[in-house]
Parts: sequence; structure tokens; C-alpha cells
Amino acid sequence: MTDRLPHEKGFHVSWDQIHRDARALAWRLDGRGPDNGAWRAIVAITRGGMAPAMIIARELDVRTVDTVSVKSYDNQAQSEAAILKKPDDELMGDGTGILIIDDLVDSGKTLELVRDLYPKAHFATVYAKPKGEPMVDTFITGVSQDTWIFFPWDMALQYVEPYRGTE
Repeated sequence: MTDRLPHEKGFHVSWDQIHRDARALAWRLDGRGPDNGAWRAIVAITRGGMAPAMIIARELDVRTVDTVSVKSYDNQAQSEAAILKKPDDELMGDGTGILIIDDLVDSGKTLELVRDLYPKAHFATVYAKPKGEPMVDTFITGVSQDTWIFFPWDMALQYVEPYRGTE
């Protein structure tokens, strides 16, 4: 048993790092789509999947990009996953040729909910925790289940006092 809060074992990701990791994910996905290696569309799981999806869409030259909005966190507390908005059914079909992108798979509940809607889609995340790994088809970096990832869109730069004071 640990007295550590979820955010105390933190992995801080900069904008540069998420950009490098999302590009690495794009390279891994390149040529793996069902249409001579191409993907029909990219769907970002909002909000965390939006930045990686934009980078991957650029790298793979995919012009059809949409979102599926899933709420599964209240700040740093996980809650019951619920779909708030989904893409057009005609675009999505059963998910064939669709690349679904998220920043992180944690417990896998979000991806499970979306996979139920689009069982033939390819699910890719930048980061993956062990409990969620079975729900993702492709990811770049594995992190321990007890690590809290601080993404750059959740952070702000601020002044910090020097360790030894100012005098």
C-alpha cells in the first residue's frame, strides 16, 4: 500500500516530446491501413487525442479528421466513460479503414466503449498503461499503471523560487 497520490509519480511530457512521440506513432502506422496501406479517416478521442491526431493526420496525409467525444475523467479522478458526441455513421461504418487516436490508454474503458461502436477500426495511442494495453492495437511508449502523465495542454509554466532562497 502506498500513501502516494496519483499525480506524485509523474511523467511530464513537453510539447516537443508529444510531437516526437506522435510522429513516431505515425511512422509505425504508415502503410498499415487497409486501402493499399492508407487510412480512410482519423478520429481523435477528445480531448487528449486531438493533438496527436493532428500530427498523425499531417504525417500520413489524411484529410478526413473527426472526433468522438468521451468523458471518462473529472479532473484527475476516473469516472464512468460516456460518449458525448460521435462521428457520422456513414463515415464510420464498422470502423474499417478508420484510425482512432488517443493520447493514452489507462484502464482501457474509453477505448472499450469506442471499440464497441467501431469494432474494425484500428486503435492507436501514444502512451499505454498495462491495464489498457489489450484494448489498443498500436502504441509507442508503455508506462506503469501508477504513473500520472502530465500532458503539455494541462500544464503552465511558472516561476519557481531557487532552492537556496533569494539572498
